[in-house]
Amino acid sequence: MPDRETILRFVTEHPEQATKRDIAKAFGLKGEARLELKTLLKDLENDGLIERHRKSLTRPGSLPAVTVLEITMRGPDGDLIARPAEWPEDKGVAPSVIVRQSSDAGARGRGKGKKPSTAAGLGDRVLARIFPAPANKGPAYSARVMKILDRRAGAQLGVFQPMPDGGGRLLPIDRRGDEFVVDSDFQGEASEGDLVEFEPVKLGRMGLPRAKVISVIGNVAGEKAISMIAIHAHGIPHIFPQNVIADAEDAKPAPMGNRDDWRDIPLITIDPADAKDHDDAVYAEEDTSPDNEGGVIVTVAIADVSWYVRPGSPLDREALKRGNSTYFPDRVVPMLPERISNDLCSLREGEDRPALAVKMRFNREGKKVGHRFHRVMIRSAAKLSYQQAQAAIDGQPDAKAEMFLEPVLKPLWHAYGVVKRGRDKRQPLELDMPERKIVLDDKGRVDKVIVPARLDAHKLIEEFMIQANVAAAETLEERKQALIYRVHDTPSLAKQEVLREFLGTLGLSLSRGNLRSNSFNGVLERAKDQPYEVMVNEMVLRSQSQAVYQTENLGHFGLNLRRYAHFTSPIRRYADLIVHRALVGALRLGEGGISPKDEADLDDIAAEISTTERRSMVAERETVDRLIAHHLSEKIGEQFEARVAGVTKSGLFVKLERLGADGFVPISTLGRDYYIYDEAHQALTGEKTGLGYRLGDEVEVRLVDAIPLAGALRFEILGEGRKMPTATRSFHKSGRARRSAGKQPGTRPPRGRR
Repeated sequence: MPDRETILRFVTEHPEQATKRDIAKAFGLKGEARLELKTLLKDLENDGLIERHRKSLTRPGSLPAVTVLEITMRGPDGDLIARPAEWPEDKGVAPSVIVRQSSDAGARGRGKGKKPSTAAGLGDRVLARIFPAPANKGPAYSARVMKILDRRAGAQLGVFQPMPDGGGRLLPIDRRGDEFVVDSDFQGEASEGDLVEFEPVKLGRMGLPRAKVISVIGNVAGEKAISMIAIHAHGIPHIFPQNVIADAEDAKPAPMGNRDDWRDIPLITIDPADAKDHDDAVYAEEDTSPDNEGGVIVTVAIADVSWYVRPGSPLDREALKRGNSTYFPDRVVPMLPERISNDLCSLREGEDRPALAVKMRFNREGKKVGHRFHRVMIRSAAKLSYQQAQAAIDGQPDAKAEMFLEPVLKPLWHAYGVVKRGRDKRQPLELDMPERKIVLDDKGRVDKVIVPARLDAHKLIEEFMIQANVAAAETLEERKQALIYRVHDTPSLAKQEVLREFLGTLGLSLSRGNLRSNSFNGVLERAKDQPYEVMVNEMVLRSQSQAVYQTENLGHFGLNLRRYAHFTSPIRRYADLIVHRALVGALRLGEGGISPKDEADLDDIAAEISTTERRSMVAERETVDRLIAHHLSEKIGEQFEARVAGVTKSGLFVKLERLGADGFVPISTLGRDYYIYDEAHQALTGEKTGLGYRLGDEVEVRLVDAIPLAGALRFEILGEGRKMPTATRSFHKSGRARRSAGKQPGTRPPRGRR
């Protein structure tokens, strides 16, 4: 029998499907256990912890089941965030609500008998059905729009295309957008190919809606225009206000003051070859203490951003507004101006720079046995790239790396070997999901897509940064100082069950009960070198929770760590800046500590930077999709090797093996058969032929269509599917997939960041 907390968690995560029967099925309860479950549910209901609506069970909430919402901003994965239109002042801050768009919400009703559109946007006022969201997952509620009460009047984005008789049309920049007509009087300065801001002026029942151009952002044919679409679409601040620039330019180099003088320690930076800023430096040595024989001391020094960016300053307010830097293939939208990020806080070779540093002692088994933070002045001895450092260790040093091979690089690699023993014992989640990188030419177009080699140099820096982050969290906890944790929760029960059912079709299993990261590693190890290795890795990734920032510590499931706080990148993440300030204040290291207002607002700050992080992730992903679509728009009709990356009732998502591009294959193009969607097997199977496709299958595809502005690609599969196992071919009415593809959902699922 699951305990009370587990039952409550299940009901929270399944507000529409949590009947007694559903719960019994999810936990495999039969016979007398069902009677026990009935008694437990009755007790929870009597205690006011669940409510019964006919047969369904829900968690009670302060928002009514149906309420009026005002959509105010973009949130997780580009979702719309709303708040109740009316909220009593004595109840404090109104709860936030994620607005879920239904798959058929996008079509506006313009014909007789058609339903009104329920596709909501920023500024809209909507009537919505409310559902409690899982605890510690951002907004407290999710909502499904029932009716649009008032349409937004705010600006939207589109690309202007002139018409021969004057005026023009505005093409949408996303898959669900509408096309608008612009009369010549409302065209403004727009010309062919311009990305413009516009506002709807008439949404009639007949023909296309009409719009007015407000401003011209730039031409989409120009260099860097693609990332500008995402920047404007997601409202990412990309121009620093004048007072922020002035605040940065007025900053003076930090004085020595009471800092420890570490300028003689040969700390080095190891970064990508094209890095413009360097916010971390490392050094390692053997521990000569007799009580730690075979142990090592690892030093990590991080740029002291807290000295320059003080609470409440223009720099600080702008940094919080941005939340983090956003990285596109053609540009970076930084969290801080270049005067700070690329100059005063960049640990440049041979130049004095202030830093917050931690010395960590590890025993011979790689267990951390002590650490201490220092506020220091350093002078980086060398700037090396990952490739330079790795080549030196592999016996092919260049002239520069050779100077540091014996005194610095070899001790670093030795220390990594020691620390790695502890990492191997800890067993963090070991997913094998290679990341592709887009390389652009001098005109901002896709030149090639590569999979950078994963070097030990990368792993060394990553593990040292992880250990520094752990040390920061531990120190602040010991000092009873409030902080923002980086939290990665255990996968939800619902996702666990979906994964178990899928693994069962492959003869694999996932343990029940108290899961840890090594539970998944066992599955991944058993799938290694098997035909289904890629799809098992993909399904395990999909089962994971989203990592977030919050003040309540739930640990980091993926890294298998009890406490974890981001400390090592204050140039590009506001969370790290908060942790720096907290350390300065808690350890009494001088000026720039955390302010009382920061401490009081930590919950709000954590929620806000979690949202800005996901905003950046979506914008980055959409930009890559658009760049690839532009690259392939001249290759219509060409054939590609691909792999099935997703299976839905509407069709298949495929990923091109060489480019990593994602596209959709509508079910209507698969053949003259009815296809059964099998969620457990992640498969589509023809009812008559028994031929079909499954997640991870290798397929040959032809590019049929490319919509660059939306980043959308459509393919057709060449050849027939493979004979599917008998278990996937059992037909039932609800499993029959339509041959019409219908509304095409979005591509790639977002990936979390550690």
